[in-house]
Amino acid sequence: MEVGISFFGGPIARLAYFKSEYVDKRKWLDEKFYADIIALCQFLPGPASSQVGISIGMLRGGLLGGVISWAGFTLPSVIVLSIFAFMYQSFNLESAGWIQDLKIIAVAVVAQAILGMGKKLTPDRQRITIAIIAAALTLAKPSALTQILIIIIAGGLV
Repeated sequence: MEVGISFFGGPIARLAYFKSEYVDKRKWLDEKFYADIIALCQFLPGPASSQVGISIGMLRGGLLGGVISWAGFTLPSVIVLSIFAFMYQSFNLESAGWIQDLKIIAVAVVAQAILGMGKKLTPDRQRITIAIIAAALTLAKPSALTQILIIIIAGGLV
């Protein structure tokens, strides 16, 4: 529930918070296994960050753990975001400095997670090169087929 109440920044930020909480802090998963869960959830229909959270809950507590995990990070977010939406419409918060502060914090958390995972998952020049080329190709041609081809080709290179 702590992650559901405290995260800000969308699905990528949620994945970064999950990594920080469940991999770095609690040591429930190692970075490789966490990256594998993310990769698998990218191919499933629906939001990958929610599926990652549910997966971690299921790994820790079975089906009931998955349901509790979903409720713990989804329901608080729905409540907080609904309150923010109401406040944003009612009180003209476009120029509120604290909204910009929250965005900066979310970017910092995502950057920290990417750098931390990057050090572990791309330890040598070959894998760094593959990661950079894969990112560029994904941005240049964003589609599910592109992602599948990149994974197949990169898997054959490593």
